Amino acid sequence: MISKGLYHTRHVCLRQKLLAQRLCGLATLARKIELRPYQEECIQAVLDNLALGQKRLGVSLATGSGKTVIFTHLIDRVPSQNTQATRTLILVHRRELVEQAARHCQELYPGRSVEVEMGNIHASGYADITIASVLSIISPERLAKFDPQRFKLVLVDEAHHIVASSYLKVLEHFKLDKPSKDSPALVGVSATLSRFDGLSLNTALDHIVFHKDYIDMIEERWLANVIFTTVETKIDLRRVKSAASGDFLASSLSKAVNNRPTNELTVQAWKDKAFTRRSTLVFCVDVAHVQALTEAFRDHGIDARYIVGSDLIRDREATLDAFRQGKFPVLVNCSIFTEGTDIPNIDCVLLARPTKSRNLLVQMVGRGMRLYSEKENCHVIDMVSSLEAGLVCTPTLFGLDPTEILEEADIDRVNQIREHILHAPAPVSDTSTMSLSQSMDYKDYGSVQDLLQDTTGEHHIRSISMLSWVQVAGNRYVLMDEGGGYLTIEQIAEEDYRVRHTAKLPFVPSESKRTWKPLLRPREIAKSDSLVNAIHAADTYAGKHFIRRIIARNQAWRKHPATEGQLAFINKLRGPDEQLGGSDIDKGQAGDMITKIKFGAKGRFDRIKATLKRKQRAEEKREATEEIRNREIVRVGAVS
Repeated sequence: MISKGLYHTRHVCLRQKLLAQRLCGLATLARKIELRPYQEECIQAVLDNLALGQKRLGVSLATGSGKTVIFTHLIDRVPSQNTQATRTLILVHRRELVEQAARHCQELYPGRSVEVEMGNIHASGYADITIASVLSIISPERLAKFDPQRFKLVLVDEAHHIVASSYLKVLEHFKLDKPSKDSPALVGVSATLSRFDGLSLNTALDHIVFHKDYIDMIEERWLANVIFTTVETKIDLRRVKSAASGDFLASSLSKAVNNRPTNELTVQAWKDKAFTRRSTLVFCVDVAHVQALTEAFRDHGIDARYIVGSDLIRDREATLDAFRQGKFPVLVNCSIFTEGTDIPNIDCVLLARPTKSRNLLVQMVGRGMRLYSEKENCHVIDMVSSLEAGLVCTPTLFGLDPTEILEEADIDRVNQIREHILHAPAPVSDTSTMSLSQSMDYKDYGSVQDLLQDTTGEHHIRSISMLSWVQVAGNRYVLMDEGGGYLTIEQIAEEDYRVRHTAKLPFVPSESKRTWKPLLRPREIAKSDSLVNAIHAADTYAGKHFIRRIIARNQAWRKHPATEGQLAFINKLRGPDEQLGGSDIDKGQAGDMITKIKFGAKGRFDRIKATLKRKQRAEEKREATEEIRNREIVRVGAVS
């Protein structure tokens, strides 16, 4: 029997009657549901862990996997901790989930009393199964009706919300904040059993006992296949503010995303890729974005309608029923259908809102994954914005780089891309022709002195040449002559090296005064498609025009102590406690350091440090984003 508590209170209101009629219409004759293998495996994992004395368990299952079926079947199979504890409470946070759970319980347990605690509908507290809205049950007088000693099981749907204060208040009432052997069992079920805001789930759950990813579900054909298309919109999200949760602040994000050009691009992408799809669900940022994008669809002659939170229940249900029946092709929303929405006919999901939350992305994509006899697959169109703001997008769900462009790629194709990237051989570098900038890590330079003393570049070029070349930049090398002239080798393109000679002039007398003309304009000596050939050409030229005693690396004078003039020049860049003496450095080393100084080592170091600071800031931001994303990774085991 179905308890009268579902239909009647002392003062029956219209809403009670409407709900009762709806549930009666949905509750058909009891039918035996044949569990899928993974559903039975999940139930057994829960029972095994309960047998070990664990009380607070989490289950992670993909959207569309039948979470409600699993936890309603648990009701009959979870043992009581004592003879009095026979009742079950199902705790949810939305009206649609209340109705869904009530329908399943009525179908599966037609001989038991099923009551609802929600809004104006009051349960007696004595039913075998009570489905409660968390916002209703937390009222002290309503919560007091439920005797914890009479309950064997508390089930929480969409359990990633379980650490909210409202849920914790209910758990405390049922002695589940500090569970004992007399406490009921707690099982929380969610498709995204993690917290993007960093709040720890272990406040309410101790162990995740089962996890089945949506990718596995698709590959095993328990969920509809999905094809993905990414569309880069070039929207700059770097100035969009973040909310306390770590995701984008909706009001700030809306200003960046909700504009006519972007909305037009979104509609055009849908027309190009999904015009023949029967049922498209669109996710927007906020109500203003919903209304503007809906209007953009209508401007193109497309029957698009929207649902927002302020809609009357009867209006919302009428729109949903029409969408389920295929009476219009595009339904636009924001934050309404991310959870607990069972519309299996959805065959296209259009993501018009960027997010940093993998959980939210999974929830949105999951709306189109349910199996449906009249659809072959679901097409997900992801309007990817700027990839510099730490957002996640459909490629990232599969471990791909966020810049990977997907063009109607199904799961098999996405996995092929991933496998190719994971197992592709590393490119083979020809060390004889590579630019030295590729082998240097400028982050290791803590000071200008570190830069001046670094000989990484010299080791490479001097393995090819016997001359005293000095690397003055990542792709530039200098060989100094005695008179102040010099040769340069410089990479000017990927496979293009240039050798130039810059000669120095002596004093030139004039009638009025002596004028100093130090350098001639650089003269190109050679061009080559490899560094090795460029070095050989430069060495040949130097051998003819430079004094070998000055440029040869094996000359004995290079090992003599540095001169006072050299030390004075170098020590200008060093602090009082860092001054070099004659025994600290030889002439050759000092000459190389002076060459680097003359060719802009100080400016180069400043640029390197500025680049490093930018990289550090970016790395700190990346680590913060990665920390947030790591919160969303679900692992079977103890909840940390």
